[in-house]
Amino acid sequence: MALDVIRGFALCGILVANVRPIATTVGLLPPDGAPPTTADLWLGLLVDHRFFPIFSLLFGMGFWLLYESAGTRVVLLRRLLALLVLGLAHRLLWDGDILAIYAVAGLAVLLPSTWLPRSVSAALSAVALGLALFFGGGILVVPGLFLLGSALVRYGVADRLDSSTKVPAIVGGAALVPAVVLGRLQTSDAQLFTAAGLAAAVVYVCLFLVLLRSPLRGFLYALFAPLGRMALTNYLTATLLVLALRPLVGGTAESWSTGTVLGIAGGVLAVQWVWSTWWLRRFRQGPVEHLWRLVTYPRRARRGDDQV
Repeated sequence: MALDVIRGFALCGILVANVRPIATTVGLLPPDGAPPTTADLWLGLLVDHRFFPIFSLLFGMGFWLLYESAGTRVVLLRRLLALLVLGLAHRLLWDGDILAIYAVAGLAVLLPSTWLPRSVSAALSAVALGLALFFGGGILVVPGLFLLGSALVRYGVADRLDSSTKVPAIVGGAALVPAVVLGRLQTSDAQLFTAAGLAAAVVYVCLFLVLLRSPLRGFLYALFAPLGRMALTNYLTATLLVLALRPLVGGTAESWSTGTVLGIAGGVLAVQWVWSTWWLRRFRQGPVEHLWRLVTYPRRARRGDDQV
């Protein structure tokens, strides 16, 4: 499924952006006010704030697909509360966890949106994104992206994701210019950082939708779908793996070069790809995904209907 490939690709970018923050308390820029290197600038241009918008959009889409399948809001409530608990537990290891934020945003925005017409939900997504950008963006864009994702499903866009090349090519091409311009300007105006990230996210998603209609389709599915199907498991285990590698790499995370960051991320993703591929040949879901499903559907678990 195209969503699994895009989710897996976004997971890779999120890990690259998170390696230093997981291992330390600072972000991507070098410590002590040192000017960023060219590699750091490229990392900020291509990675930082470019992938969590994709993940947020996909979360909103997945939420509505679940609602259509479950047909009841109680299931959604249990799922979001379980995610909140999981996110709070994860924050004990790393305070940059986003799962708790997703859960709270889901409870505050997505769950109430199930009572709204799709046109209202789409309009609210535009308003929420506009306000988020006006007030500085960052994590504030999450509610708007949640609503946008659910609206895309409600308008049938999700069903047509991998059925066209022309539409994503046009949309991605149109987003490329603002992505490049805003990315160039973000170094001098931090207010443009989130807008640049959103534009780049559109380009990435559209590029993958085009590539999934090309001869590269099989390769992309094999490379990214296993990571995407076990995204929750891999997101959580990435923290454990980075923390385990930190003393082996040596030095402070603030002083790690971009090459070291990419090497750590590549090593973690290689382990996760092997693990995910092996696991999914034997089971339908990742281990954390399965536990999340058991909490979402406790009656099935009690009856023994739900298998891994």
